[in-house]
Amino acid sequence: MFTTERQKEILELVKAEGRAFVDDLVKKFDVTPQTIRADLKFLSKNNKLVRFHGGAQAIDGRANVEYEARRQIAAPQKIAIGKAAAKIIPNNASLFINIGTTTEAFSDALIEHKGLMVITNNINVASSLRLGLENEVIIAGGVVRSSDGGVVGEAAVDFINNFKVDYAIIGSSAIDSDGSLLDFDFREVKVSQAIIENARHVILIADSTKLERSAPVRIGHISQVDTFITDVIKDENFSTVCAESEVEVIEIEKQI
Repeated sequence: MFTTERQKEILELVKAEGRAFVDDLVKKFDVTPQTIRADLKFLSKNNKLVRFHGGAQAIDGRANVEYEARRQIAAPQKIAIGKAAAKIIPNNASLFINIGTTTEAFSDALIEHKGLMVITNNINVASSLRLGLENEVIIAGGVVRSSDGGVVGEAAVDFINNFKVDYAIIGSSAIDSDGSLLDFDFREVKVSQAIIENARHVILIADSTKLERSAPVRIGHISQVDTFITDVIKDENFSTVCAESEVEVIEIEKQI
């Protein structure tokens, strides 16, 4: 994966320290800022770290990465996954969309759809889809989480339970090898569980980095999902679980 020994050292330093700054790396390796930025861009593109203005930080599989930084993790894959999911949704359908950067990429891909009824607990999704004049957007009430604009809590759960929709498009912060779908906030999990229970067809969209992470709160199991869309699955055990659960799996990289 590494093209230079310097890139390997940069990644080891970021993992050890949690983050690193361009200026410090320039001094350490005695190279230009442009060279370091190119190294960080390469490592970020390969999902080894997360870039931010002036440096980069580690992808910590045990903790939720700050939301704006998470947008940059596997960004091209999320866009492709979102487009693939949008192709499944027909015009005039009703759907739930939950919180997440991949579900936001999915909502961006719905721009040409018409006649949709979208119920969401994601303010960012609602803001994006409201521009489609031929679609109806309904947002759940509840506590707005400042970190990502997600609406969580019992009020949001009660609101979701008023509907029965054609499709649920959900994300997950982490996916265990045994098929467990996991998240960090138990309030968000309650909303996601209600979304799953009140949809006729559940579509899970998540990039492959989610299979390398862990989170403490259980949303449910892959067997509750009808379609799983990702870039690639490297975990053979998880692939077996999907097959045994009769989940339709769409791997974007295999379609290129």
